[in-house]
Amino acid sequence: MPAIAIVVIAATGGTDNWPHLFSNVIPRATLRTITLLAGVATIAAVVGVVTAWLVASCEFPGRRVLSGLLVLPLAIPAYLGAYAFAEFFSFTGPIQSAYRALFGFQTSRDYWFPEVRTTGGAMLVLSSVLYPYVYLSARSMFLMQGRAAADVARTLGAGPLKVFARIQIPMARPAIMVGLTLVAMETLNDIGAVEYLGVQTLTFSIFDTWLNRGSLAGAAQIACIMLVFVICLMMVERAARRRQRFASQKTTAAVHDSVRLKLAGWKRWAASLACLLPPVIGFAIPVFVLGGYALRRLEQFASSRLLSALWHSVLVSGSTAIIAVLLAFLLAYAARTTRSRLNAAAGRFASFGYGVPGTVLAIGVLIPLANFDNALDAFLRANFGISTGLLLSGTGFAIIYACTVRFLTMAEGTIDAGFHKLSPHLDMAARTLGRTSSQTLWSVLVPMMRPATLTAALLVFIESMKELSATIMLRPFNFNTLATLVYEDASRAKVEDAGVPAMIIVAVGLIPVFLVSRSLDKANG
Repeated sequence: MPAIAIVVIAATGGTDNWPHLFSNVIPRATLRTITLLAGVATIAAVVGVVTAWLVASCEFPGRRVLSGLLVLPLAIPAYLGAYAFAEFFSFTGPIQSAYRALFGFQTSRDYWFPEVRTTGGAMLVLSSVLYPYVYLSARSMFLMQGRAAADVARTLGAGPLKVFARIQIPMARPAIMVGLTLVAMETLNDIGAVEYLGVQTLTFSIFDTWLNRGSLAGAAQIACIMLVFVICLMMVERAARRRQRFASQKTTAAVHDSVRLKLAGWKRWAASLACLLPPVIGFAIPVFVLGGYALRRLEQFASSRLLSALWHSVLVSGSTAIIAVLLAFLLAYAARTTRSRLNAAAGRFASFGYGVPGTVLAIGVLIPLANFDNALDAFLRANFGISTGLLLSGTGFAIIYACTVRFLTMAEGTIDAGFHKLSPHLDMAARTLGRTSSQTLWSVLVPMMRPATLTAALLVFIESMKELSATIMLRPFNFNTLATLVYEDASRAKVEDAGVPAMIIVAVGLIPVFLVSRSLDKANG
């Protein structure tokens, strides 16, 4: 429904805004979006692939600890990274202050320092918190390759770097493309970081055209262009996943049989430094800045403003998690019990929402809900003299709807993976013992699926709590979540006041990061 609504609004909204959009907005926003995507993808690919190869194929000081630390930036939403980087590298920040003290400079006119509030700064911020998507997918593939292919290449005279470039990267290319696609989707979805850093992307143009210029049709028309980006990215991601499954089936070496290359001399310390810098930049700097602000404002923990935002976040995230898990369980169970094209198509449609940016979803969700609210209110007024007002679009329901659409694929993938671990013979055995299909579901499958279901609910809950793009556009008046509370404070140049809610978001975001790190350590050592 959201996708159809966007197309309908764009097609029926008239063409009055097209001259302005085509001459002033779309060309520049599209160019900056493509530039940002290319820059973020390049940096994330280099950092993610190199660090993944080092921890999977080499032995150096601190490798096991660093392999877990490299995942930590996933706990930092991009908008928090932007706020922290802007403060850290500002004129009064620790870096420029130390630079002036070291060289004796007095004012900013005495020296040159790179500006964070640029497209390059946005590339740095986004890639520093998004590279773990590439790191995780590439690391898994490097570990699955083992050392067999590399050892064969070595016997033919290839050195370590040549083996890495000519053998291991081509074999891991499908997994790397999956990670890069996720990086691109998250870059398209971001609005908090690009707005704060002054980079006018297509996502920000939708926000600006709708809310600041008052043109819903123009925003929907830009959203249609965004949908083209999303569809292309999802086609690339699906093609990469198909190739990844093929490559995995051809892999015969086991990671547990592999022997890591032992680095010696300066190379071992260079490897340690290369794996230490990304989590320092992507996690330690934001925590240092925002955590320091939070420690100086501990009294905010008792403020009604923060408690209200926390309650709204828990309410929205909890409701989204419950609804998404129920729908995901329905889709995964249907695919398990009845293999049909309809079920397969339903699963594919359900996964489409993750790639759609929150600003695009907001338009597609709000307008149909508002039309329904107005129609219902008019009907009840005419027949019963009752006014319902904005029953759905004027409450948190719109946010829950958008978050469910966006994160349903996350729940469905987790639960479907859980079902795949359960042998279909369990269903058959229960049926031969006299259980009906519904009894088999409730007494056998549901208890055994509890870990996967809880994991799916936890992931959706946390991602919904961090969501900003859709929430900032769909929230009712006087309805703040932790994400929008941080956004409001940062928009008013009061990043210090955003420290406490920001650190709550980071603390919650560390939970799935810890689970991912622990599962990888158990699986691969």
